[in-house]
Parts: sequence; C-alpha cells; structure tokens
Amino acid sequence: MTAVFPAPQAVKLQGVLGDALAANLAGRLSHFIVDGNSEPIALFGQSHKCCNEEGDWYGEHAGKWLYAAARAANRSGDAVLRAHLLEVADFLVGQQDADGYLGTYAPSRRFMHQRGRGPRTWDGAPRQRTWDIWTHSYLILGMLEVNRYFPDPRYLQCATRIGQLCLDALTVGGIDITDLGNHHGMSATVLLDPAVELFFATGAQRFLTLAQTVLAQADARPELNLLGQSLAGVDAAEIATGKAYQLCWNMVGLAKLHRATGNPDYLQAVINVWTSIRDYHLSLGGGPWGGIAHRSREVFNAKGAFDPYGYIETCSTFSWIQLNRELLAITGEAVYAEEIERAAYNDLLAAQAPNGEDWCYYIYPNGKRVYTTYWRCCKSSGAMALEELAPAAYSVDQGRIAVNLYGPGTAELDGMRITQLTNYPFDGDIRLVLALSTPTTRTLSLRIPAWAEGARVSINGVCQQAPAAGAYLDIEREWRDADMISLLLPMAPRLHRQVSQNTQESLAPDGSPVAQQVMRYDYVAVTRGPLVYATGLIDGFKREETLKLPAGDALEMAPAPEGGLGPAIRMKLGYRPDLLFQPYFEAGGRVDGSWRLTWMQVAE
Repeated sequence: MTAVFPAPQAVKLQGVLGDALAANLAGRLSHFIVDGNSEPIALFGQSHKCCNEEGDWYGEHAGKWLYAAARAANRSGDAVLRAHLLEVADFLVGQQDADGYLGTYAPSRRFMHQRGRGPRTWDGAPRQRTWDIWTHSYLILGMLEVNRYFPDPRYLQCATRIGQLCLDALTVGGIDITDLGNHHGMSATVLLDPAVELFFATGAQRFLTLAQTVLAQADARPELNLLGQSLAGVDAAEIATGKAYQLCWNMVGLAKLHRATGNPDYLQAVINVWTSIRDYHLSLGGGPWGGIAHRSREVFNAKGAFDPYGYIETCSTFSWIQLNRELLAITGEAVYAEEIERAAYNDLLAAQAPNGEDWCYYIYPNGKRVYTTYWRCCKSSGAMALEELAPAAYSVDQGRIAVNLYGPGTAELDGMRITQLTNYPFDGDIRLVLALSTPTTRTLSLRIPAWAEGARVSINGVCQQAPAAGAYLDIEREWRDADMISLLLPMAPRLHRQVSQNTQESLAPDGSPVAQQVMRYDYVAVTRGPLVYATGLIDGFKREETLKLPAGDALEMAPAPEGGLGPAIRMKLGYRPDLLFQPYFEAGGRVDGSWRLTWMQVAE
C-alpha cells in the first residue's frame, strides 16, 4: 500500500523551512501572477495565441503557479492568494478552445499537427519546435491541484479535456510524442506524469491508456528507449542527452504508473535511474548537477566526473525532490526522505533569496550567487519545490505515522498532534510532544539519518534501544496525551574528500588498453548533520587556495557570525589564519553576487 502524505494545511513548518515558505507566499506566489492580466497568464489570451509562432516555453509558468499557489493557499489559509488563484484558474478555463486546447501557440504550431522527424538540433529537438506538450503537462497538474483543494467541476473538466486532446493526437492523429520535444523527446514524454494523475483523479481507463501510449512511444525512440535503458541499468547521463530535469520528471511519471498498474518493471527502472543519480550525479548539497564539458549546463556529467564549479539547476533539484517523494510513498524507505531533506536544506534553500521573490537559476558548490531574471523557469520550479516540503514531512501508511523531515513545527495527523521542539538543522536535539484526546495504540516511525551513528532515543525520559542509522525506528505502543519522545542526533563536523582526475587512454603495441593519469586534484569539504558548509572568498578576495591540512582534526565549532542563522565551523590550519565556514545556503551572504566555496583544494 502506498503511503499517504497529509494536506499542506495539516503541517506547519517553522524554522528555516518555515521562513522559506513564508517568503515564498509573500514574494513569488503573491506578486508574479495575480489575475488574467499578469504577463504569464495573458500569454493564453486569444489575442496572443492566435499569432504566436515563437518556440518559447514561457507558458509553463501558469501551471507551475497554479500548483504551488493552490498548495500555499491551502497551507496558509491566505484569502487574498486564494482569490487570485481562483480568478486565474477561471480565466484560463475561459480561454480553453472547443477541442480542449489551452496553450499559447498559433494553430499551425500546435502539438496536434504532424510534423515528422525532419532536421534536428544537437539535443534531438525539431528545428521548428514548441513547448506545447510541456506547457499542457503543467496546466493539467495545476488544474488538478486547484481542484484538489478548491473543488470545482470546471477545473477537473479543463484538465480532462486537455488529456483527451493529447490522447486523440497520439492515437487517432498518429502523432509520435517524441517528435514534440527536445532531448530526443524527453521534454514531451513528461506527459506521463499528468496522464497518470488524470487517471488517479477520474478513474478513467483512457488516461491510463494515454500514459501507456506515452511510455511505449518513449521506449520506441532509439535515442531515448526510456524503459529499456532504465531497466538495463544504463547510467543516467547516457539516457537520451542525460538532461537532469526532464529525466527526473519522466521517472516521477514512471513511478506513478507503477502505482497505477503494479508493474514491477516500472518501479525497478525508476530505482535503477535513482541509484545512478544518487551514486554519481549529485552535488554534496543533494541537487543533480552537470554542465562540465557539455553543450548544456543542465545535462548530467559523465559518470564519475567531478568539478567544484559544476552547475546545479534549481529545476533539477525540484524534480529530484519530487522523484524522492514518489519513491518514499511507494517503498517507505528512509533513504528517500533523507535525500529530500538534504536537497531542501542545502541546494534548494541556497537558490532562494530571503525576499522569496528572487531565485538562482543555477547554483555552484564553488561559485557566485546570481539571481536570475523575471521569466526564468527556475523561479517557478523553486516555488513548487518549497510547497512539496510540508506534506512530505510526514506520511501515514495503514495507521503508521512516519516522521520524514525534522525541524520545528506541528502536524495534525489522524487525531494526533505532533509538535517538534528543536533548533534542527543547527542542533540535533529534537523533542516530539504528542497531543491526543484519548490513548491510542499505533506505530510512530522516526527517521534516523545515515550520518547519525550513535543516535539516542528516550520516551518520557526512559532510554530506548539504540536505533540504527539510515533507517526508521518503529515505536509501537499506547500513546497518551503529553507523551514526549526525545531524539538526540550527534552532529560532529565531518571532512569529506573528493578526487578530480583525468586519464588518457591509448593502446599498447600489443593492442592492450593503457590508461595514464594525466591530472589529479584533491579536494575537501565540510558537513555537519544534514548541512553542507561553505566559506566566502578566501581572505576576502581569493576564489581558490591550495590548503595544507594538519595531521590532526582541523575542525572545531564556532559561534554564528553576526547575522548568521546557524553555528559556524572553524578550520584551523596553523600556518595561516583560520577559515570560517557557514551553512552553505547562507555562506557569503544571501545577496546577489556573493561567493560560496564548498570544496577546497588540498596538497597531498
């Protein structure tokens, strides 16, 4: 049975995640779109789409905003945001054509028209391309999310009419979906996700047929071969172009298709790709990264490649969080919750400005914080990613309540209120206080992070058996009002080592392969608990410096600098002034143009 995540309104996050959510509502979600005249929504008006021959992707913002704003309005109860949300949804419903089309393109450029394979760009995109299926995929998700929290048959009908139009195009119309998107079709095969969501929302078999048709066409495209390559364990970088955002979103859809059908191959394929990404394609802060020696900054690096200046696209971090959410619901395994938490507290927070309005398109382990421009995709993806966190913090499965994410706040779950009293992620001392009207016997499952070896748990002051790191601790008992679980997670600073190397391969005279190392650099980085740490420019102006580490432990805790949220870590080198590290998301100052240095080159 798949675990269920609570509605956003059931979970109130506080601390740094709560602050980020509050800023998200007050900033991006309240200002970017407010009505039908807002620029991202006016694109759907008849006067614009009648003549739009451009190949832009800007229509995606509408569905993304609907999705995030629906969750934020439910979570917060904000009446103004709700009014804006329903006004925009009503406007979009009014722009839908009789055939179900709700996009931004002129008739000749719409996805229903056969174009054939023809000339392609390097990423497998048609020379004359649109992002029509992409935009409609987000519109389906957005309308379904509005209908989930503010039900209205018009919103559900709007989404189902889009789905029917897509089904007709791919079956009766003879369209191959891989001809409708770049990255050898992956930007269109993302329709797999909203197709399954339409099946979940309506129970209509035709939408399951739509999802399976999308998958069959994705698998038949030789350069993509989505299911075949995923099942075979092909590295994520080698599937189509290895585009991180699109591949993760395709895997979200495939995971949902497994939930709908029970087909074990679908789940195994998703786990294979997830494992490849987790093992070889994540930054220390938990976001998918790439961009080294590629034509695209958003494509996974070759397996095993490392460079501290790699790119983490905020859209990719968002889709990675969603993928882990799906696998957490299906399997209940702690590793997926841990990846959500790692990405959220590091690479997601590191991309958001405190004002909730500005976002980084890209962040870098070593690099400058640059807030992106008005239209960029990552500003809407970041807003969506934040709104995933409150529901994902807890899950319920056959009466078992799992605590997936830690941080101050409260949750109302099946007649039980859980209050987390903690300064996590800056402190590993967590107290969970229960409030319930009558005693109840059930299982509470506490996630013990993989880094928390030696964690201790007590209930009402009575010590429990030492829990295993990297798994859930299941506690089944009769719970009473005011019961308190104390969880102590050790948070010693840790030094991580990474090697960046390049080898040159050739053949010996006898034909045997010869590999020679031609370049090697050694790096170290610092973490504490779930947080990655970074320093600003060295001595105030240097982007790099080779360090010589002492023989003993060079790390010690230090107070947070003025204006800092979390404690700092001091690196004591002896031969030069100490380096002060702060949590990555705030290192260097949360202002445009500030530098963060995570990986420090060391002499060996």
